[in-house]
Amino acid sequence: MVHASAPARTAEENATVEAALLALFRDLPFNRHIGVQFLSAQDHAIRARIDMQPHLVGSPGRLHGGVIASVLDALGGLAMVVGIVGRHPQDTVEQVMHRFARLGTIDLRVDYLRQGIGQHFVAQAEVTRLGGRIGSALMRMHNDQGQLIATAAAAYVVS
Repeated sequence: MVHASAPARTAEENATVEAALLALFRDLPFNRHIGVQFLSAQDHAIRARIDMQPHLVGSPGRLHGGVIASVLDALGGLAMVVGIVGRHPQDTVEQVMHRFARLGTIDLRVDYLRQGIGQHFVAQAEVTRLGGRIGSALMRMHNDQGQLIATAAAAYVVS
């Protein structure tokens, strides 16, 4: 017996899924606390921004390394979900959220290249591999002067 697959999402449905993903990541309590703004959740355009705030300072005038790692990890997770969404174009928003619930970081390596000095920071992520059970991503963060301050590589459970 051959099963017909559900039709792929329309452009409008894709926009709804992207908006739901951005809202989901934005509304996670820790992400709200540090003020990370998820800018886009489209394949090859996974971006976020964080503004320097007094409660994010590690050393005087510098963004705390834990905040940098957290933003990069969250953005890598968003990239994984976007990759999964692309792999399953027939999924509804509810099915996408169910897949998100199974996502988890299993390894994260951050390289701090410069001090976190700036008024705001922009990060981007890309999926480098998306297997059936494990995915990996590369992330980068720049300050408001365009200087690369950190890179990260992470592996995620995606099944």
